[in-house]
Amino acid sequence: MTSAAALVPPDGDDLAADVSEELAVPADGDPLAPAPVRPQTHVLMFCGVHLMDPGLAVPTQGLIDVLARVGVGEHAARSTVSRMLRRGTLERSRRGKRIHLSPTARALAELAEGGERAWRSPVNRTWDGQWTLLGFSLPESRRADRHLLRSRLQWAGFGMLQNGLWVAPGQVDVEALLQKLDVLDALKVFRAAVAEPTQVPDLIDDAWDVAALARGYERFLQRWDRPDPLPGAPDDLARQLWLHGEWTLLARSDPGLPVEYLPADWPAVRAEHVALRLRTRYHQGAAAIAARLVERADPA
Repeated sequence: MTSAAALVPPDGDDLAADVSEELAVPADGDPLAPAPVRPQTHVLMFCGVHLMDPGLAVPTQGLIDVLARVGVGEHAARSTVSRMLRRGTLERSRRGKRIHLSPTARALAELAEGGERAWRSPVNRTWDGQWTLLGFSLPESRRADRHLLRSRLQWAGFGMLQNGLWVAPGQVDVEALLQKLDVLDALKVFRAAVAEPTQVPDLIDDAWDVAALARGYERFLQRWDRPDPLPGAPDDLARQLWLHGEWTLLARSDPGLPVEYLPADWPAVRAEHVALRLRTRYHQGAAAIAARLVERADPA
């Protein structure tokens, strides 16, 4: 099964802007309604599942039809497509009189990376007791670099212990993580273990909002841990896009903290089981619908 697209890392390019969002409670307050997900994220979810073969594309009207299934009107859908074309996330190809859309080569590469991230277990059962500790100092004249660095660190699971000092569980390849940013000269990176009098639970409470993480998973379970999730959705493609969108946004926010230091009833354990089960459940029906929309584009 092709994995879904996850949020791509914020490296300061336009593709990252297409997926910068946070989950919120539905505007009508209904915990069983789909979580609000931006149209561009739905597009990336569709690309990450159904358009990862470079030879595949979807006609413009087909993509508008996809977005209509998740409640996006035609005007908003066309605006989303135009914006993603300008940013270099999507590209056009022509077959006869019809325009086809597909993710660019750069987007395909980042969607593949994001897909691996999305479905990696958020439940860290194999932590080795080591932390990656990162300190940085950037002057006010490099405010933009500082913002991108913080965003990238948060995306990679780092939490802020104090201003300029960040920590992540396990060993993080910081050089690979930040190679696209011009900040390596401003960093100090260490492998570390907690020593007395510091206690791991206190460190976790200082660096991460564990209660907010738990609430995200609890809302996910409210919506999806039931015999017939999203009964108002038109079909399994819509359910697949909403499921993948919500799950991958949760994946972005979860740093993979060691489970032995989390509450015994940590909701990510159940949420992961539900997400994987429903991912399989919706795959066949969604693929059948997508097959009627997706075409193999002729070379330009």
